[in-house]
Amino acid sequence: MRTVRPGLKGRLVPENRSLWRARRPGAQHRIVCFPHAGGGANAYASWARRLPEEVELAAVQLPGRQNRLAEGPAVDVGRLVREIVADLRPVLTGPFSFFGHSCGSLLAFEVARALQLRGGPRPDRLFVSAQSTPEVIWAGPKLHDLPEREFHAAVLSLGGFDEEVSADQEVMDALVPVVLADFQLWERHRVTTAPALESPITGLVGESDWRAPLETVKGWSEYTSAVFTTEIFPGGHFYLNEEGNDVPGFVGRTLLEA
Repeated sequence: MRTVRPGLKGRLVPENRSLWRARRPGAQHRIVCFPHAGGGANAYASWARRLPEEVELAAVQLPGRQNRLAEGPAVDVGRLVREIVADLRPVLTGPFSFFGHSCGSLLAFEVARALQLRGGPRPDRLFVSAQSTPEVIWAGPKLHDLPEREFHAAVLSLGGFDEEVSADQEVMDALVPVVLADFQLWERHRVTTAPALESPITGLVGESDWRAPLETVKGWSEYTSAVFTTEIFPGGHFYLNEEGNDVPGFVGRTLLEA
């Protein structure tokens, strides 16, 4: 078992290739978070102090960012899912759930279904945040097909970048190709409703999100044989970063009250 230095206790830190974790001994539940397009595990770093004490945080790290910057972004969903399933083994013990934001919702769903097809363990709940159903994505216009400048503008309009970052052209030039690779990966990926996930699904929506409005999220009910619910928050595509929206608190309460 990996030991954590005292100064790192409670902080989200790398444990293996795909897994970051903020160890919380004695926790009753664990939430495994999957980042948005271009995002890394540290997108959830603040959750380590915002979740209820009874819930431990883990986050998925993808190739091409942060401590995996030297790797190219993923280009094959099947291979990516297999790698993540293998690397998440240390945190798939006891009660756990998955949370994915934007494209991370699709990855969380595919990992959950891969675990189910292997006979478990499976998450107690899947939270899909700011993500339309796969058939909406497949039928609609693809952001990755836009010309470079238009794609850049569309990504900025979604939010998620600090003003300082979005104003730094050099930084954006490094980030946008990773975001584009993620959109290419998921906008080209076909997801089927069968077999349905046996875990309940909760859809989280920003009320002014043009990318994933509520009516395009409700179809996730077809992807589970269990209960489907929705929760609406003020804000847009990155509502979870907006002041006043206690998303970790909502997630924690939902898990502990189940």
